Amino acid sequence: TREKGDKIMTVNSENTERRVVSVIVVNEASVLSRITNLFSGRGYNITSLTVAPIPDSKYSRLTIVTAGSIRVIEQITKQLHKLIPVLKVYEHADLVEKEMALVKFPISENLNEISILCEAYNGKIVNSGGNMIIAMVADEPKRVGHFLDAIKRYNPKEIVRSGAVALER
Repeated sequence: TREKGDKIMTVNSENTERRVVSVIVVNEASVLSRITNLFSGRGYNITSLTVAPIPDSKYSRLTIVTAGSIRVIEQITKQLHKLIPVLKVYEHADLVEKEMALVKFPISENLNEISILCEAYNGKIVNSGGNMIIAMVADEPKRVGHFLDAIKRYNPKEIVRSGAVALER
């Protein structure tokens, strides 16, 4: 068993849980393709994938959100280590995780209510013009999901959700 928040969960090879894995790679062509092929070739799903260069280096960080048992995640980690351009792979234990969403609303909706809702989720209105406004929130993935549920009554016209980014504490 292992404690997770206030819940105690029994963890065995059959339990599937959400996992966040970071991979540091040499920033070169085809690295992303090789990593995603590793996942798809073994039937593992990627829920979210975020890639960005590490400032002042020749490396990039991939943040991969997936689901699997401890055994599956160990297998993924071992396979990732075998790829040549991969420098470091680690599954986050204690992390800070954020995600962003941009939402386009008709200008006819209640801007004040939308703005207040955005602020509750670490966001704000970031653009307005013509007949649309665009709001942005950046928060924990679950909270971004709650925000997206809450804004449905304001008739969003378009929603773009980023992948997760994470750093260990």
